Amino acid sequence: MALFSSLTPVFIAIICVLIGVIMKRTNGEKEKRDTKSKHPSRPWVDEDLKDGTDHPLEEEEGEEEWQGLEENVAHVPFTGERYSEAEMIKRSQTFYELLNKRRSVRFLSDEPVPREVIDNVIRTAGTSPSGAHTEPWTFVVVQDPYLKHKIREIVEEEEEINYKKRMGDRWVNDLKRLRTNWIKEYLDTAPYLILIFKQVYGRLPNGKKKTHYYNEISVSIACGILLAALQNAGLYTVTSTPLNCGPQLRVLLQRPANEKLLLLLPVGYPKKDATVPALTRKPLEDIMVVV
Repeated sequence: MALFSSLTPVFIAIICVLIGVIMKRTNGEKEKRDTKSKHPSRPWVDEDLKDGTDHPLEEEEGEEEWQGLEENVAHVPFTGERYSEAEMIKRSQTFYELLNKRRSVRFLSDEPVPREVIDNVIRTAGTSPSGAHTEPWTFVVVQDPYLKHKIREIVEEEEEINYKKRMGDRWVNDLKRLRTNWIKEYLDTAPYLILIFKQVYGRLPNGKKKTHYYNEISVSIACGILLAALQNAGLYTVTSTPLNCGPQLRVLLQRPANEKLLLLLPVGYPKKDATVPALTRKPLEDIMVVV
């Protein structure tokens, strides 16, 4: 008994150590699971700007169900323009020089722009390629002063929060040299606002969802073509991605739930006293690799 009594504290100590080791291991495994399940905190990420291409549709249609596309599209002979090498070089150089003048202009005039020009540049954007030719884009043109001002109120309210809370010091500091902030006067003054929505899915004639393949990439390509068309027409804009404004603007403009706001473009002529940052672009050798 004396021996047992003398060993009791030792047994207790060993048991306590074992319990501590087991609890530490259990807590460690739980922390690992929690870490894996949690995504890095990125409060500035806008749900509308996430690509929904990889998200499967609700299982309301079968794998092989008709998607509303023609099964047998007629193929017709194609004849494209063919230029001499000298003409190709000249045209490519001229087009580069035109687009190299493109700048993001935040000081836009309220001078009227012919509506036909806007129609034509959006027609041009609509020539963009798209996944399975689903054409998953909607271009909403806003010219009503009341609606433009409501859009400005929504954007400025959210952008102030973005700058002060969501974006973080690094992003805000990177923007300081460009002298940008949450005040968006151009949303009132520009004669047109073009809001580009991506259709994350469509609707079949029977009402079921229709897959829009690569909707994010397809609409992004269309936006690039639109910017080139605007530059070609002598109009200017600034590419605006109003973070966390999508749902409110979708309601304001009465757009359906399958449309997500991708880009907002104020379009017009620059003010006479407009300024832009004195930026340079990377040289060809920094952006092209030939293998």
